[in-house]
Amino acid sequence: MKQIPYWLDTAPPLPDRSGKDLPESADVVVIGGGLTGLSTAYHAAGKGADVVLVEKDKVGSGASGRNGSMCTQGITIGVGEARKRYGQERARELYDAFREAVDVVEELTQKEQIDCDFNRSGRLGVAYKPQHFESMKATQRDLAENFDHETTLLSRADLRTELGSDFYHGALLDPLSAGLHVGKYVHGLAEAAERAGARIHERNAATGLTRLPGGGFLVETLRGTIRARQVMAATDAYTDRAMPWFRKRLINVGSFVVVTEPLGEERARELIPNARLVVDSKNIGHYVRLTPDHRLAFGGRARFAPSNPASDVRSGDVLKRELTEIFPQLADIRIDYVWGGNVGFSWDRMPHAGEENGLYYSMGYCGHGVQMASYMGRAIAEVMDGHPEANPLRGLGFPKVPVPFYNGTAWFLPFGGAYYKAKDRLR
Repeated sequence: MKQIPYWLDTAPPLPDRSGKDLPESADVVVIGGGLTGLSTAYHAAGKGADVVLVEKDKVGSGASGRNGSMCTQGITIGVGEARKRYGQERARELYDAFREAVDVVEELTQKEQIDCDFNRSGRLGVAYKPQHFESMKATQRDLAENFDHETTLLSRADLRTELGSDFYHGALLDPLSAGLHVGKYVHGLAEAAERAGARIHERNAATGLTRLPGGGFLVETLRGTIRARQVMAATDAYTDRAMPWFRKRLINVGSFVVVTEPLGEERARELIPNARLVVDSKNIGHYVRLTPDHRLAFGGRARFAPSNPASDVRSGDVLKRELTEIFPQLADIRIDYVWGGNVGFSWDRMPHAGEENGLYYSMGYCGHGVQMASYMGRAIAEVMDGHPEANPLRGLGFPKVPVPFYNGTAWFLPFGGAYYKAKDRLR
């Protein structure tokens, strides 16, 4: 069993972008080589900026290479909560941004010829409890009437045509969500950024930031200091102590994934006949999908613990048990991959982007990072070029985590996790 992300292990090998000397200055320095950083670098360089990206490990080594490889529609907090907070007009604007984000990924893959198995296979939101299915009926009407988004409601009997399991009570099918191979996508976006003129420096962490009186920043790194006219913080759940303002606003939640041995096309299609992306409605939920080589990827918040080799194995055991509860026919299946990583959550469960004390940022994707990071990288490149209206998240603020002395270590997560898991057990 490999303890590395399947998506990175099965992507084409990366060139070595480490060991390079930094230039003395750049128009834009991007900190972080995940999808946010790569998209920002690609779009800013495409607008003519001199761009340097620094990444403390390898591109895609954080959350961008450790997720479920899903590119799904829908706002993080749901349309009802969005309307309640922001009003119908602003909720619609935000919803449209989340929808457009999937289009941005598709456009990037087509324009830059990134072969990453992008496929609008559709998202199947499955109801863990009967009352969840009743809520889906109201959501379907709301999406159609107020957000111009048509979905399909599937009864428990109908669901059998989409899922080889009797575990759930129905589903809401969104036909426009997409799956992709995120490892290939990350690697392809890095190459596209370089073709656009961005320079990528791996294994070179940013260790400090100093704002200069005349404008711009000095960015201290392990391999020297570079002067930047503008700096983009694209570190999300992997933000370290060099940027404490963001650490006070992000809750880093562990997420874990297992991938089975190859099942063969016939057996795989018996489980998910139309290759949908399956996401359940539990508080501590799961997501399931087929891989391009007919394995089953199954992920979720198996344990509220940091990711490390021992913790990942224990989390894999939990996920294997939960997987076979949903698909009993896989009781004898071998698990070939298990890994963990961090997902950045904000207190209000919305992504946030903008400028703080001269520093640009986009973070807190709350599990919607593949599409929103790609989209927000483009948006922030426009903002840095003098177009603040390009930021769809403008005006939302970025609330601090309201826990005394909170500094980025979410010691309270196990208690919250136990509460929500108890709620899920009450069926």
